[in-house]
Amino acid sequence: MTLKILKVNNVTECSIIRRINRFVVKVKIGNNETLAYINNTGKLLNYLVYGKKAYCQKIMKLTKIGWRLIAISDADMAALVDVYLQMKAFENAVKINFIPWLRNCRIVKRNPKLNSSVLDYLLRCDTILTYLEIKSAVLRGRRNVAMYPDCVSLRGRRHIKELINIVLKGGKGILLFIAAIPHAKAFKPNRAVDEKIYELIREATRVGVMVKAMGIFFNPYDSTVMLENPDLKVII
Repeated sequence: MTLKILKVNNVTECSIIRRINRFVVKVKIGNNETLAYINNTGKLLNYLVYGKKAYCQKIMKLTKIGWRLIAISDADMAALVDVYLQMKAFENAVKINFIPWLRNCRIVKRNPKLNSSVLDYLLRCDTILTYLEIKSAVLRGRRNVAMYPDCVSLRGRRHIKELINIVLKGGKGILLFIAAIPHAKAFKPNRAVDEKIYELIREATRVGVMVKAMGIFFNPYDSTVMLENPDLKVII
């Protein structure tokens, strides 16, 4: 059963024209071409395709770019490409106890510093402090398996190494992949794109980092983020 975990306001249908750079996409809204901000630095090659239906959110602050690209049509729903909204959805799911394996946890800090890196969250699970890092899996592989990464990620490697090191020192760490595509059946690392990340995930599992995945997607009919599977199967 899918559950609503986040309402997104000021959403308008748009279509992809082309990616300008890492953070800007040209889109068409109605009859007008305009620019939209994108905060997902993955290649998103299956999604940033000319003419593909997408969803933009109006930026209410005064900025040069008035829109942000948040989701792109996929199957009967949409992939949530906006990593900020992915994280807000995660936070809401934790707050309302929709993630069974985090039921005894609460978020105590965002963006905690760990050595030379900044991770996503510090949780308190019962009485134990736990570092949690989120990675966005917006790539559909064979048999509806969500995958990460879609390009080499030096930053991703560094974060996984930090989790491994904290666990080896007696701490607790969680690596969570958010499969933000509709109807994902499982998650697995994209070994063909980044062999090193695949090896690091295997090592993380071996030393005791909890490696998890959850499935979410964007419902364009009511502009909500849906939690489809809070404990998606992980294939390593």
